[in-house]
Amino acid sequence: MSDDKHPSGAPWRNFYGRFRGKTLRDSQKAYLEEDLAALSPGPVSWEDNPERTPLDLAQVFPGKSEIWLEIGFGGGEHMVHQAALHPHVGLIGCEPFINGVAMLLGKIRKAEVENVKVHPGDVRDMFDVLPDASISRAFLLYPDPWPKKRHHRRRFVTPEHLDPLSRVLKPGAIFRVATDIPDYVRQTLEQVATRPDFEWLAEGPEDWRKPWGDWISTRYEQKALREGRTPHYLTFRRV
Repeated sequence: MSDDKHPSGAPWRNFYGRFRGKTLRDSQKAYLEEDLAALSPGPVSWEDNPERTPLDLAQVFPGKSEIWLEIGFGGGEHMVHQAALHPHVGLIGCEPFINGVAMLLGKIRKAEVENVKVHPGDVRDMFDVLPDASISRAFLLYPDPWPKKRHHRRRFVTPEHLDPLSRVLKPGAIFRVATDIPDYVRQTLEQVATRPDFEWLAEGPEDWRKPWGDWISTRYEQKALREGRTPHYLTFRRV
């Protein structure tokens, strides 16, 4: 990563995804205006936290026994499902695509879950302010596949992202990856399973063919199944 700085003090970080898609519905605009600020985990952006002071997660989630992190939550269905299923856990979701953020906020309203915080931006900024060994579980579910070979360095499963992820995960924490792209499976195993700080927990083929027991199939997975692609479910443990 370059040492060059943005005027705000932030390092220059290339971002290759989309921030906005089709026009938001009026209801989605209302979710963003009325709900998003209240669901902030705290000062994450460089403008709000130029000193990169770590978040006080005990204040963000009082009384919660664990903190989980979802990296790119898409439409938010998995995150809300996990929040409802595990009320003792605090969940932080990071997603720069504002349409997905608006979808999640609508689902939070409908489900009335109260253990979710939302950062509408790059997870790398969240990594900056998460304390060491503070996250008990992390999810990377159907990430952007960047199928062209010259773009593989843009995938999440590279040291630029895995190094800070490793720092914020507790020893014994679980990292789940779901993807329908065989080459993304290959790169994930090459980059994650070979690191000394992660252990791949698979003991046989069924361990990556069957979804997790508390899994909910997302809209991205449903699209993959309709188009004939096979989901893979990879589970790693922070050593």
